[in-house]
Amino acid sequence: MPLDFWIWFDNVPHLKLVEYKKEQNWVKRSGNYLLFPGGGTQFKEGVDHYIQYIEKNLPKIGWGKRTRVILDVGCGVASFGGYLLDKNVITMSFAPKDEHEAQIQFALERGIPATLSVIGTQRLTFPDNAFDLIHCARCRVHWDGYGGKPLLELNRVLRPGGVFIWSATPVYRDDERDKKVWKAMVALTESICWKVVAKSFDSSGIGLVIYEKPVSSSCYKSRKENIPPLCDENTRPKTSWYTPLDGCISAIPITNTWPTPWPQRLNSKPLSLSTDPEAERVFHEDTKHWSELVTNVYIGSLGVNWSNVRNVMDMNAGYGGFAAALSDLPLWVMNIVSVNGPDTLPVIFDRGLIGIYHDWCESLNTYPRTYDLLHSSFLFGNVTHRCDVLDVVVEMDRILRPGGVVIVEDNIQMLNKLKHIFRSLHWSTSLHRQRFLVGRKGFWRPETKR
Repeated sequence: MPLDFWIWFDNVPHLKLVEYKKEQNWVKRSGNYLLFPGGGTQFKEGVDHYIQYIEKNLPKIGWGKRTRVILDVGCGVASFGGYLLDKNVITMSFAPKDEHEAQIQFALERGIPATLSVIGTQRLTFPDNAFDLIHCARCRVHWDGYGGKPLLELNRVLRPGGVFIWSATPVYRDDERDKKVWKAMVALTESICWKVVAKSFDSSGIGLVIYEKPVSSSCYKSRKENIPPLCDENTRPKTSWYTPLDGCISAIPITNTWPTPWPQRLNSKPLSLSTDPEAERVFHEDTKHWSELVTNVYIGSLGVNWSNVRNVMDMNAGYGGFAAALSDLPLWVMNIVSVNGPDTLPVIFDRGLIGIYHDWCESLNTYPRTYDLLHSSFLFGNVTHRCDVLDVVVEMDRILRPGGVVIVEDNIQMLNKLKHIFRSLHWSTSLHRQRFLVGRKGFWRPETKR
């Protein structure tokens, strides 16, 4: 991957961030392009140096082997996650839309996984114990706010034994404000049994601290004070969709082990899979099914130029078999698991893939024209019980890039219905084997009245 990512300026014509961050080397304009040299507030010597510095401080991180799935909080233009792609690390980068323009749109335009999100009052749309590592470089989150709920949310989604890397001014500055924040962070992390495994300062004066989450709940029970309390697992909501943040510590699974190293992790039995032998059989059959289908149909028979595909979304991901089958291609897949179906998202993360929960009767937290290919396998039958198929297609049209492709696997009745809707949007369509519909979005736009 080149050190200078570049994108067309006209696709994301925002200059505010260029001006605001011009001294920090985040993004520059050069003629018709925006360039991303890999700088940042905390990356004074470049992202590559910063990534190496982290691993030097904690060698067991093992980028791309032990550590595969990362959450980058308040990611900016996602250079941290972008540079880790070359190390076989997949990063879910997120940030809200703020005064610095559409940073997530920059990230997706660069071909880096990202989503619009914020740690506010509700849980992030990820399962418990999902991420191997969480990173925050001056992400402007008050971790001790609201009784520590923001940090408790990170604790919820961080895998037991996983680490949180905090690179922020309270770690390395001594002014009164930063010392107060650091003192609050020390108290909070100790109360949830996070252990400091590294703290240091590099040659540029930037510092970081690395915390490790415990691998069992024994520390929680030995605390002098039960603050924050352990969650009551009988009453604690299991869903992460429109669910308020916890004010308690979620219990660590008793049968907790670290996933096998990548890439073996992709096809090993996921830790969160049911212990029922039938569940393991179904999982391996699903993996085999998608491997054969992608190889025999998707790659060679549907007329898709995969060399032009970077940002992919599987709208009904199941166990993530479609993404797993594409893992050797230079692309990434956002796996969507319906909030109204079986909860397979923990399995997807256990495999070393990324995804989110979503309801396709609502809009998705992304900018328009941010995905190159959308894939749907028997999604619409369930969705249309609750909303109109037209609403879903309009949302697909919003997030698909002009020139992008949709592949739908479904019954012939649904494919015929979708074909007419696609054509009403001036998409070209082709039907394959009476089972697969391929739609290609053009550059047509509705005429506006003056």
